[in-house]
Amino acid sequence: MSGRSEKPWRPTRAQLLAAASKTVPDLIAPNLKVLFCGINPGLYTAAMGHHFGRPGNRFWPALHAAGFTPRLFSPFEERVLLPLGYGITNVVDRATAAADELSPEEYVAGGRKLEAKVRRYRPRVLAVLGVGAYRTAFDRRGAAVGRQDETLGGAAVWVLPNPSGLNAHYQAGQLADVFTRLRQEVETLQ
Repeated sequence: MSGRSEKPWRPTRAQLLAAASKTVPDLIAPNLKVLFCGINPGLYTAAMGHHFGRPGNRFWPALHAAGFTPRLFSPFEERVLLPLGYGITNVVDRATAAADELSPEEYVAGGRKLEAKVRRYRPRVLAVLGVGAYRTAFDRRGAAVGRQDETLGGAAVWVLPNPSGLNAHYQAGQLADVFTRLRQEVETLQ
């Protein structure tokens, strides 16, 4: 599905409300180059059933700007990432209106599940999209954006900025720069 010719789908208010606590299936396969890991699905993403689906989320533009994808993909095309060697999961599975609705215990439990997933699927790199989520899930209070010193389940770990349009700390160009640094490292691991 190209996503370019189809009419944009927008969930109704009722669909958004019904999406609370829903999950979005992982986009995952063994031996990926990078497993991108969001914090948790937002209501818009859960309602549409595709990762990073909310308009204004900068994940898809950052992937393209950094050279991970040959063109800008829509969330409806997420399955095209697998043959390229990329997948998507979340620290916490349940959808919320905002990440601040998640408890520290949910992050920690999600971190344990994520580590088991990484051990099972063996991606070369785990890229967590959200420094606060990484700090809480793995008790790494001093973590900063970039490559981490430790590995997780055998994978190199990168922390990337949250690509939400609400993250004013990183403008689109800065976000693309961090994603590009990750892509350049991934190329050296091949």
